[in-house]
Amino acid sequence: MKLKQNNISLGRVWRRITATSLLALAVAFPMFTACTEADSELVSFVDDNQLNTPNDTVNSLIGIVNKLQKVADRTIILGELRGELTTLTSNATLELQAIANFTADAGNPYNNARDYYAIIQNCNYFLANADTSLVKQGRRVFEKEYAAVKTYRAWTYLQLAINYGSVPFYTQPLLAEKDAHPELFPYYTVEQMADFFVQDLAPYVDTDFPAYGSIGGLNSSRFYFPVRVVLGDLCLWAGRYREAAKYYHDFLTKQGATHPTYAAGTWWENYEFANIGSNSFASQFSSSATEILSFIPMETREYDGIVSRLTDIFNSTERNNYYNQATHSAAYDDLSRSQQYVLVYPDPNTQVPDTAYASDTIHYENELMRGDLRLYSTYTYLNRPTATTTQSSIRQTCQKYRTSGTDDYLSYVALFRVQQVYLHYAEALNRAGFPQSAFAVLKYGLWKDNIEKYISLAEREEAGELISFSQYSFDDGNTQGIHSRGSGDANADTTYVIPQLPTQADSILFVEERICDELALETAAEGQRFPDLMRLALHRNDPMFLAAKVAARNGAANIDTELLNRLADKKNWYLPLE
Repeated sequence: MKLKQNNISLGRVWRRITATSLLALAVAFPMFTACTEADSELVSFVDDNQLNTPNDTVNSLIGIVNKLQKVADRTIILGELRGELTTLTSNATLELQAIANFTADAGNPYNNARDYYAIIQNCNYFLANADTSLVKQGRRVFEKEYAAVKTYRAWTYLQLAINYGSVPFYTQPLLAEKDAHPELFPYYTVEQMADFFVQDLAPYVDTDFPAYGSIGGLNSSRFYFPVRVVLGDLCLWAGRYREAAKYYHDFLTKQGATHPTYAAGTWWENYEFANIGSNSFASQFSSSATEILSFIPMETREYDGIVSRLTDIFNSTERNNYYNQATHSAAYDDLSRSQQYVLVYPDPNTQVPDTAYASDTIHYENELMRGDLRLYSTYTYLNRPTATTTQSSIRQTCQKYRTSGTDDYLSYVALFRVQQVYLHYAEALNRAGFPQSAFAVLKYGLWKDNIEKYISLAEREEAGELISFSQYSFDDGNTQGIHSRGSGDANADTTYVIPQLPTQADSILFVEERICDELALETAAEGQRFPDLMRLALHRNDPMFLAAKVAARNGAANIDTELLNRLADKKNWYLPLE
């Protein structure tokens, strides 16, 4: 069934649905109180509650997407403000400050577990009631929707575990309030969830997504979360590294749907380091960019439903009188400046390729240009004379949350990008015992010639199919090291190498540090940072790895000792579940 809505908003589609269709029961744990006014559109169960027509399943799926809108901004805010790459300005709300300082209580609007359980309840209802026995032309009619909903549920439970540590776990719809008590259910950690959902999702790795056409002007195929990527994330969090690497690899290299890195980035024009020649990094964050794999669609008008406030937090807009609430931190600035930019260029006299290293003595028009250029590409500024004393003259734009106009709302919140998958793939490869392969993802890009040239025969043989890339789909024209997206020709940088270290374990930790830095340089402001730091710290069994980085967000000379001591205890990483 094709659902082509063109520019009709998801909210308007949802209102049509809830006026005519059975969707799900709005019952959840009392502590999460799903029976709220916001859920009043959902009707309660009736005896005949089977989802057995295309309209039923389409409507229910869009209803779940509508529920995902409630946690879209929160995913970015909780993941970004608790890391070290973003700092709040004096204009930030008290609620945002509490999130950044790890002092949020149960009343904080960004601490609301019931919204996650509302998604889970809708997913459980769909999975329990969709008629999977219906077959047409040899295919189960609702298989695509079934796979999409299972993936939504797995992702939502993963977010709960990341934000709350251990959470009540159930997979059947709760039919009455008497069934909705947390003491009736086990509490699952991320490792336990991985054990469940890897088995639950594995049969659907090759199931195509539903094709509903355009909804709200967006390609609905990007409303869905890639099954293999979610499986990879589950395994990565659970420390099942080889399995994680396999899921990521198979997603990136799937025949007919490959995902090379391509060559986007921000580059100096010549060896004089005077002009930016190409700035295609920032362009990768539009809804049509091939790098964005999945997003949660949002409304662009408050009248239609849930809008994203991320632009008002990260950007100067008319709504906030041009006073943004969040910006890049001193820690991010220091990391970016510390990167060595390298440029391979033809010598003007001999035309022989030569290598130029940007020196510390270069005078830049903008200090954000020093080092890696992704920071400069992400944050841009204008200085405008203020019309009144209530407006800021410094206008910040975070390109990752840019809209076409200063009073527009974002039409989507991106969750999965190709480069993010490559970096998690590198993390999994490294922890699986393949540091050369992992480092090659950063420096060279994995394709046949580079694999043979830069990875030892012993590691290639042990890694096997985990680093197998088709020579027909991946080559030097469409594959680059992720580090080159901001630091020039990283493959030519003689300082960017794995040094000779005593043991392989030492090499793995060294490469993991480089991956940690690259995750920061590539995904800053995207809500990935705190989960990445948490995962790495847990796998190292070293809470101070996370605590030290977050406490230094204002620079190495301005360590927040109170925050350092707070985060030394893992219990303080999580939001209170009340």
